[in-house]
Amino acid sequence: MKKIFILAFLFIAVNCFSQSSLKFATTKHTFGKIKQNIPATFVFTFNNTGSKPLVVEVATAECGCTTPSYPKEPIAKGKQGSIKVTYNAAAPGLFSKKVTVKFANIDEPTILTIEGEVTTKK
Repeated sequence: MKKIFILAFLFIAVNCFSQSSLKFATTKHTFGKIKQNIPATFVFTFNNTGSKPLVVEVATAECGCTTPSYPKEPIAKGKQGSIKVTYNAAAPGLFSKKVTVKFANIDEPTILTIEGEVTTKK
């Protein structure tokens, strides 16, 4: 019984103190059908809900067909930042690409996803 109480206490304590200091409007975007060789871009926005400036350490795409760009300066508390993700649309067919965003002082990275279908000219 004592072990269960200790585990429950630790679970509650960790959840109370590990509240996220950022909130994304969305972490997934579907382009639908896009034309081949015409790059498609989506801007993911987030808010700094913490009490300290928020710093994006790095944003990396899973392949060279996707390019993320992110702010290099800290995002002040209460302010909004954005990650722009561009897909080159070179290959026809369905796609689903992920961008991993690592923030300073936040253990878990955020995964952003874009998806859609590249169509060829008829």
